[in-house]
Amino acid sequence: MLKLYGFSSSVYTRLVALVCKEKNIPYELIDVNLAKGDHKQPAFTANQPFAEVPYIDDEGFILYESRAIARYLIKKYPNRGAPLIPTDPKAEALFEQAASIEVSNFTAFIAPIVAEKLFNPRLGLEPNEERVKELLASLQPKLDAYDLILSKQKYLTGDHLSDIQSVTLADLAHLPYGTFFYEVGFAEVFDSRPNFSRWWKDISNWPAWLASQGCLMSSSQGKQELCYLCYVEDRAVDLEQN
Repeated sequence: MLKLYGFSSSVYTRLVALVCKEKNIPYELIDVNLAKGDHKQPAFTANQPFAEVPYIDDEGFILYESRAIARYLIKKYPNRGAPLIPTDPKAEALFEQAASIEVSNFTAFIAPIVAEKLFNPRLGLEPNEERVKELLASLQPKLDAYDLILSKQKYLTGDHLSDIQSVTLADLAHLPYGTFFYEVGFAEVFDSRPNFSRWWKDISNWPAWLASQGCLMSSSQGKQELCYLCYVEDRAVDLEQN
């Protein structure tokens, strides 16, 4: 069985769990307690030298970086669930374009806002409201561009040149941080844009997403108190471009 090393409140662990649920891949969540320094132990860093979560052990095949893990699992099980990544060259290029949009124009702004408003207070730190204000100001035109794109198509990859005609990983990758952002007091930022709002309601009610969150929370019960150091050790702002 696939082993997923992470913890249930980790945004990137949530992304991998979502793909596992969509692809009907059984997995065991191995809780990594950051507060106790599990991720700094030699047994962990031997598999993840950057001491970050998540990583997977797929019958001896070790892989880290959540986006790489997600792509690997999607391509390993192409006939299970929604395809999530198209195979037609033009459609795949549009998918990669959308995936880059998520990293550069969404998560790069949303993640530090979530860190300031949600994770910092749980660590006993005051949020930097000036930084939040600046990030929100930079985010607004990005979401306007999203709204324009989504006025022409249902999903970010588009409704043409595609062998999927459905949601892709590029859409679903917005969910882990986007959900925290929405729930921490910024729902209006999404809801005020009709096309973006329609898309957000669609993906945030995606069955595999809802089911995967329930599974993660069930897996963590009784094992450890959830740790909210994820923005420090789990990379709040992932500026990786690929």
